[in-house]
Amino acid sequence: MAASFDLGRFALESGADLPARLGYTTHGTLAPDGGNAVLVPSYYTGTSASYAPWIGPGGVLDTDELFVVAVDMLGNGVSTSPSNAPPEVAGPDFPLVTVRDQVRAQRLLLDALGVGRLRLVVGWSMGAMQAYEWAVTHPDDVDALLPICGAARCSPHNAVFLEGVRAALLADPEFRGGRYAAPPRAGLAAFGRVYAGWAYSREFFAAGTHRELGYPTVQSVLDGWADDHAAMDANDLLAMMATWLSGDVGRDRPGGYDAALRSVRARTIVLPSTTDAYFTLADAEVEASLVPGAELRPLRSDLGHVAGRPGVRAAETAEIARAVRDLLAG
Repeated sequence: MAASFDLGRFALESGADLPARLGYTTHGTLAPDGGNAVLVPSYYTGTSASYAPWIGPGGVLDTDELFVVAVDMLGNGVSTSPSNAPPEVAGPDFPLVTVRDQVRAQRLLLDALGVGRLRLVVGWSMGAMQAYEWAVTHPDDVDALLPICGAARCSPHNAVFLEGVRAALLADPEFRGGRYAAPPRAGLAAFGRVYAGWAYSREFFAAGTHRELGYPTVQSVLDGWADDHAAMDANDLLAMMATWLSGDVGRDRPGGYDAALRSVRARTIVLPSTTDAYFTLADAEVEASLVPGAELRPLRSDLGHVAGRPGVRAAETAEIARAVRDLLAG
């Protein structure tokens, strides 16, 4: 069931307050003791509906047993975002919403739904960043943690990638500092073309795996990503990117990043893609080594970052499903 939750004037870490609504979907039924709740935060350019391939009876997230709450990030175009906010905070005037802000908003939603403890927090990409923040901010409320092709902070390497795609968008003179009269389609298309080169791996192109995903040629990959992004809102893309860049579980915490990860109490499987170009296996190895008892379980795939995206390919989905089962059985 799709719905929205009124956050009122939501106070942000920056000191701003945002008149905000949080979009979300629920699936399944909450158990009388509240012990079957799973949280799934949305990812970059995704929505709560984007996780549909995983959710349902007998699915990766089996709604015969679980109550699944999939949440739309503030800034993603469904929840309050530059494209739909009140005029005083619309467009380029939209304030920074950090990963930690996203988690605080989600906590308020779960409180309203009667969910105290989470049996599992699982997310792909930016969803994984929020999942890590959940496990650090609310260590007593998260039983199990499954970050998929994500990280507990935005690494310098990751930030360089993001600044590159942002530069492609901002170079379009029609962007006009975010106050465009019409969508800056050339910049959006350039954004998508640059992004495509990071989303997949060298092996994906060399082996012709793009054909499995419905792209007959390498050019069609580029054109498809350009067309997809040309239909998006530029300020929403930048707002979500600002959230992404803010991600760091150790920021403003005693002991920083290492201590924050060592504070996690949830049973954890870290599931990186072996060919991810920006949420890298090397970073995942470090994070798994810091989280007490965590298992590093690399997702061996030639899909690059996209290996973990819901509904892409059966082999990777089966590995994600196995990790979910193992965590829920613990």
